[in-house]
Amino acid sequence: MPAAHSPQLHLTIATRESRLALWQAEHVKALLENLGHTVTLLGMTTQGDQILDRSLSKVGGKGLFVKELEWALEEGRADLAVHSLKDVPMDLPPGFALACVMEREDPRDAWVSPHAAGLADLPPQAVVGTSSLRRWVLLRDALNAMGRQDVRIEPLRGNLDTRLRKLDEGQYHAIVLAAAGLKRLGLSSRIRCVFSVQASLPAAGQGALGIEICKGREDVAQALAPLVHQPTWLRVAAERTVSRAMGGSCSMPLAAYADWQANGELRLDAAWGDPDQASALVRVHQHACVETLAQAEALGQRVASDLRAGGARGG
Repeated sequence: MPAAHSPQLHLTIATRESRLALWQAEHVKALLENLGHTVTLLGMTTQGDQILDRSLSKVGGKGLFVKELEWALEEGRADLAVHSLKDVPMDLPPGFALACVMEREDPRDAWVSPHAAGLADLPPQAVVGTSSLRRWVLLRDALNAMGRQDVRIEPLRGNLDTRLRKLDEGQYHAIVLAAAGLKRLGLSSRIRCVFSVQASLPAAGQGALGIEICKGREDVAQALAPLVHQPTWLRVAAERTVSRAMGGSCSMPLAAYADWQANGELRLDAAWGDPDQASALVRVHQHACVETLAQAEALGQRVASDLRAGGARGG
């Protein structure tokens, strides 16, 4: 049955056509259908899917994965777009709103390798692949601490299946991916180990799904309300505020991760590294009682201020 006060709607979901994006859209489709709505998918290929020979930070950032979906919303061809929240720019274009954040999957980074059980087991002159500047600075920091300057960290682009294929072809000894995507696609067996959040601090919003709509679509927002997971939304709001305050994009070597503590407070950790220098990471954390999005954002602002005080530079 539909949620109370939410009429049955016919909804179209705009989605990228990668296997992971389609899984995410199908997941939301099933949840909305269980609430009584009729749902169809509109599959699209984005610029981010097409440009695979350059790093995201050099071709326009993660907004390349959402732009075409936003056009579909704006033109009325779709009513909502489902995104991996870490791919959503910190500031949406005018006329768009984040209407729903769903319960978070595993936010951690996963180590995938047929050769090495972990960083410490990499052979001499090994190559590790990642598409993320955040992961690059975190990996480099860990490798430097081991005295493993021989290991190269190389760019890795493409959807999840493409990245795994490149690993299997021998282009890399290991790659680092989001655990959530592997688990959602039933590929947990590819995970050799999962990094602790302190060993590889996640990106803002990693593991969470966000649903974007056009502002003014109160009917769609009402239909999505039962899917909202407020504890996750408060966590990612704090994380995304750090990134926004630092001028964050995928060209920012920044990690931000919030989690609830046993005393009910929200702890927010952040880390920043200079990709051009081998200096140590700047790491900070704060905690606070958080019950509203405004309080989550205030916590994020304080952590961003601490990062800058520690020497981190904004974008």
